[in-house]
Amino acid sequence: MRVVRMGRRAVAAAALAASAALFVNVAPVQAQPQTPPAQVRPPGTVISAVAQPDGWRGVAGGSVLDYWMRASDGTPRPASGALFVPGGTPPAGGWPVIAYDHGTSGLGAGCGGQSDPEGHPYPQIRSKEDLLIQRLLAQGFAVVAPDYLGLGRFDTGPHPYLEIASEATATIDLLRAARSIHPELSRTWAVLGASQGGQAALGTGHLQATYAPELDFRGTIAIDPESDVEKVLPLAGPIIPAVPGNDGAMSFFVSILAGLRAARPDVPVEQYLTPKGREVLDSVGALCLDGITDRVRGLGVGDLLARPLAEEPIRSALDAYLTVPTSGYDAPILLLLNITDTTVPSPLHAALAAQLAANGVDFQTVVGTGRHTQLDSSMQAAIDAFLDRVKATPPAR
Repeated sequence: MRVVRMGRRAVAAAALAASAALFVNVAPVQAQPQTPPAQVRPPGTVISAVAQPDGWRGVAGGSVLDYWMRASDGTPRPASGALFVPGGTPPAGGWPVIAYDHGTSGLGAGCGGQSDPEGHPYPQIRSKEDLLIQRLLAQGFAVVAPDYLGLGRFDTGPHPYLEIASEATATIDLLRAARSIHPELSRTWAVLGASQGGQAALGTGHLQATYAPELDFRGTIAIDPESDVEKVLPLAGPIIPAVPGNDGAMSFFVSILAGLRAARPDVPVEQYLTPKGREVLDSVGALCLDGITDRVRGLGVGDLLARPLAEEPIRSALDAYLTVPTSGYDAPILLLLNITDTTVPSPLHAALAAQLAANGVDFQTVVGTGRHTQLDSSMQAAIDAFLDRVKATPPAR
């Protein structure tokens, strides 16, 4: 076997380049953000619920929910999401619920795409998400879909991109808010997500055991989830040159740093940045993906960093901010992984699966050979079988 050895610069550049396919080149349509309400309520409390006309997202029974969620610092923040309830008579115990966690869409208000009645910043993504929601409703599930903190109807600052803690609380608190005004929703639920949403789904499946023990959680479906990026980022530093055609990956990199800076003001992110790096991070916090990609066009990691990310305290902060838990799950996990994925490279998928196996987590892996988050027939069959078990198992007492 021929072994190819790569230098540190090449490894870091390749790892960043592998994330480029996460981005799409569609002109965004950004919603106007709302002013956060003056009166703060506990996380999981509804701010408002507005029923949408039949046909919104291709279904009947859709609503836009504004609600309070818990940020990673423990404070309540306003957020938004969507709720979809099947028609007809709910089963005994109510409609089981699937929480849908969406993929990467940017950093600014209006970029999340779930709660905006006028549309999604990326219509191609909206059409795929609508088909998924329609399929879940037809299978007898209600659906909740969070925008995540900062990506919805409220201007609360830059979205803490890939912060696993706030992705999870955005999901769980939306479910709680929906159940508080819809008694026909069951305690029984599961979570499904792809790419960033796959990371969010795993974080949700882990957190729910301590954050929402009153609910009956049945499991996690994660499609090509982001994981182990925190193991790659310490390679980044001033010596890494610009790589032609790497604008999408640079958007990913900048979004992580901007999100960390927003979520962790105690971490001196500014000290790791060049003047150009500070200028870029200051300018991207209200943008969707296309705008971020345009802003970093032609730039390299070395243009933005004055110090290596391997140094403390930023390295430990990135670990806490990004790391997917690999133990402590109390419900099964279905991992759908494309070994030809170049957005989240397959070695990272393999590392995640190996860590879950080493820690004795109850999980199943179905492997495909498609593009990032592409599902083949065996993967779809595994999802359907997983969802059938969610509905078939008697509710926990």
